Amino acid sequence: MYGIFERWIDGLQSRGRYTFLRSEALADSGLSEQAVNKALQRAVKSGRLIRPKVYFYVIVPVEYRIPGAPPVSWYIHDLMAAMKLPYYVGLLSAAAIHGSAHHHPQVFQVITDRPVRPILTGRAKIEFFVSKSIGQAATVDMKTSTGIMKVSSPETTVVDLVRFSKAAGYLEHVAFVISELASIIKPDRLVAALRVVNDVPNAQRLGYILDFPRRRKVSEPVHEWVERRVKRPQPLRPDRPVKDARENRRWHLLINHPLEIVA
Repeated sequence: MYGIFERWIDGLQSRGRYTFLRSEALADSGLSEQAVNKALQRAVKSGRLIRPKVYFYVIVPVEYRIPGAPPVSWYIHDLMAAMKLPYYVGLLSAAAIHGSAHHHPQVFQVITDRPVRPILTGRAKIEFFVSKSIGQAATVDMKTSTGIMKVSSPETTVVDLVRFSKAAGYLEHVAFVISELASIIKPDRLVAALRVVNDVPNAQRLGYILDFPRRRKVSEPVHEWVERRVKRPQPLRPDRPVKDARENRRWHLLINHPLEIVA
């Protein structure tokens, strides 16, 4: 029984497929439901498969048995399709793809449109963050070893990094990452990304950060966008008190704790 199921898995892998649904195993393996369930349990226990969801399985090649799973990039597109959720790879994971070295390799960050609990796969952890504007956000399709995955554009990435700064190591770390990405940011696309989320306070913070690596070509269009919409000064760091904070008049920010940003 298990030999038949193992050959079915090998057949998928030989065709370049590393994911499958439980329903596919029931329909295509030629085994009974009871036999499939037992074979799946045994394959997961032996490390041949991982199960991010009760209905979704990932084949683990021999070279990834020690870490316990192949890279999340191999199966995130199929996983989100199985979950029937829109998504894009974002935040520090997207920043790393676009060239930033300041990221945590053990956490894979994904943006979707509703709350999803974190998923542990081998040594990796997939974290999910909610954005109601996901349908309008600019993304790029990146090739992976097994297909594609959707990744936030550089412009969407830096906007999200400020919006979700707590998940990205807080504003100090976000500033370092944005300074690394500033050279590839297109000003018109950045303003378009700001329009999508329409978050003026975080646009103020983003513009302030972009001024540090002397990217006025990028920050000036942000300043123009902010000036037409700003209503009141905002704290640079929302999690800190504003008592005795000085105001940065260009960005209408209360500098309640300075950022140390490498230019």
